[in-house]
Amino acid sequence: MSVKTSFYKLHRVFGLIAIVPVICWTLSGLSHPFMSNWFRPFIPVEVYKPPVQSEVKPALSIQQVLHINDIIELRNFGLVSFNKASYYQVLGKDSVCNYYSADDGVLLKNGDQLYAVWLARYFTQDSVSAIKSISLQKTFDGQYQPINHLLPVWKVSFARPDGMDVYIETGQSRMGTFNNNTRKALLWVFEQLHTWEFLAAIAGDTFRNVFLLGVITVMFFSLVSGLTIYGLFWKKFKTATQKRKANGRDDKRFLHRYHRQIGLYVSFVMLTFVISAAFHLFVKLHNTEPEKAPYAQLINREELSLSNLKMPVADSIIRKISLAKFNDRAYYQVTIAPKTILYFDTQTGTVLADGDKIYAAFLSNYYRPESKGIKQVKGKLKVSQIRQFDNEYGFINKRLPVQKVSYPGNENWYIETTTAKLATKVNGLDRAEGFSFIFLHKFFYMSWAGKNIRDIASMLAALGVLVVAVLGFLSFIKNK
Repeated sequence: MSVKTSFYKLHRVFGLIAIVPVICWTLSGLSHPFMSNWFRPFIPVEVYKPPVQSEVKPALSIQQVLHINDIIELRNFGLVSFNKASYYQVLGKDSVCNYYSADDGVLLKNGDQLYAVWLARYFTQDSVSAIKSISLQKTFDGQYQPINHLLPVWKVSFARPDGMDVYIETGQSRMGTFNNNTRKALLWVFEQLHTWEFLAAIAGDTFRNVFLLGVITVMFFSLVSGLTIYGLFWKKFKTATQKRKANGRDDKRFLHRYHRQIGLYVSFVMLTFVISAAFHLFVKLHNTEPEKAPYAQLINREELSLSNLKMPVADSIIRKISLAKFNDRAYYQVTIAPKTILYFDTQTGTVLADGDKIYAAFLSNYYRPESKGIKQVKGKLKVSQIRQFDNEYGFINKRLPVQKVSYPGNENWYIETTTAKLATKVNGLDRAEGFSFIFLHKFFYMSWAGKNIRDIASMLAALGVLVVAVLGFLSFIKNK
């Protein structure tokens, strides 16, 4: 058997193995722009702007509310206003959020649910439709996927023809995402055909990633063998075409010819899809360290000597007030602008200079695993606030603003200080994978042309790969 024949047979075997995955991935890839852009459901308001403290007008301090309700310890608190009343949102020692009137300290029954419904109606601007159901969601699923990041959230389902569901994080008065019936269907299609979640449900996420990496490897060899065949047989193909045209014969092998020609045209985008997908799966398999439990503070009410109503800043500029405890001290965490956060000692009222950066460094050191031997870092860390998404900290991370804590070795940890949550971490491998995925897989190099043009280009690329796969399969059948 000649080398040329061997390559040809290998190409057919690799192609037959990869045909079903390629069809699944290209069809679901074609559906993605519809899900994320063109068929994305409309919602009137996407961001809630809470009233400043002077508009909330609390009559009682948090200390008084805690005393009235005999609460000795708490994890955090906030002030919210809805349904023409103001409440203290108190996260208790048991991590359950209760609502107490800011006027008389009386407990509001099912307050967190009521606030979630109020916010859902605010975002949808729907005060008429009945609420079909409401449930607290502590894990991700097919309709509320890990890309949404925020947990726990309330899933508020409206009794409407479009089946609108809104996911609400009450602690930060924000929306996780929203889905109508069309988006739910597209999410299911993408989850089953593109990420193959059914494999994870059967045998676990590691098995799914290993299996998919194996399939992508087969696709790579199919691509390489196809290009090799074209190079080895190029003169033969050219001569056959010239003879057919000279003799005026019909092109009976047009399927094979189009498979070769279109395959050559789309080979580059096929290569970018394969490389970026393989790199993405490899990094997922590499990053197997379990996530550390979210930072949880516990504060005794005796530590709150200073009233939260007597901050050394005007109530008219206080957008949010809560607590942060670190380095054995408790502070009022006061947001006076969307991206300006101040820290005041709860006992003395003294402002902590660069408090948000200090807290971010404290939290990043908490989240970094000790097993790497990098828990303690000598010297001053570089901490900077990130106020908008960029190529490294993309919009998929959801949280803004965050503090970027940079460690030696070009390792960055992004911390949302208002929730004490780790937004994401990026090291050299993560950074390379992130760039390869957004540029090679999601066509971000065409962002200059706008999202619509970028989506059209990615769809044309996926369609080209699909056509090549189908033509190759039809050619195989015709040969049989």
